[in-house]
Amino acid sequence: MPIPEDVTGDEIDKDVRQELQSLPKTLAEDVAKNLVMVARLIDEDPEGAYGYSKVALRLASRVAAVREAAGFAAYANQKYAEALAEFRAARRMSGGVELWPLMADCERGLGRPEKALDMAGASEVHKLDKAGQVEMRLVTAGARRDMGQLDAAIVTLQSPELASNAVQPWTARLRYAYADALAAAGRQGEAREWFAKAVEADKDGSTDASDRLAELDGVEFVDAFDESEGESDGSRDEQAPVDPEEGGKE
Repeated sequence: MPIPEDVTGDEIDKDVRQELQSLPKTLAEDVAKNLVMVARLIDEDPEGAYGYSKVALRLASRVAAVREAAGFAAYANQKYAEALAEFRAARRMSGGVELWPLMADCERGLGRPEKALDMAGASEVHKLDKAGQVEMRLVTAGARRDMGQLDAAIVTLQSPELASNAVQPWTARLRYAYADALAAAGRQGEAREWFAKAVEADKDGSTDASDRLAELDGVEFVDAFDESEGESDGSRDEQAPVDPEEGGKE
């Protein structure tokens, strides 16, 4: 696959670069460039990222960072069996536990929430850093919901991290998951409160908490310019958001 001219391979993390030192220099450079493309595309073009990950995998399948990147690319494309296999391989090579929550979530994706719950009780969870433990909690709550255990999912998300006023990288997603579970349980007032808290923490718009909050408030935004009326009389009528008391979203 073509590599843009601005990609040199030097953009990769220093730890990954160190892993690639076991390869011949030219090969290491090629692998690095493909890994850069995986990271660059995985959010906006996961299919493209997957293609570059397969190239890197073909070039250096015995490098843990390559297997991990292949796992992330497969995961982004909902290829959960493939992602799980790659994450397991990366874990065997590196000996780390960082991928444990993702492996458990792959089990969910494969329709095996019971397996994800088993992994939530494993000793590896205690070795995770704080971010990893929060991620594991999110996966566990999701598995509970998969099994129809909504109340258990809500309890699972209740934690010191959820109660904390400090904003961490995981805060918005944790608050959002809790709000979503409350909404599914019909606890709309509490759900609104937590969607609002998720909005406060979600500075980069990683969730649709603001939309969910507006939906609960019965606010519906309409186009400021009605094309049909504009064509008929040549005017442009601005419309404000619909007042919930006058007929909002049903």
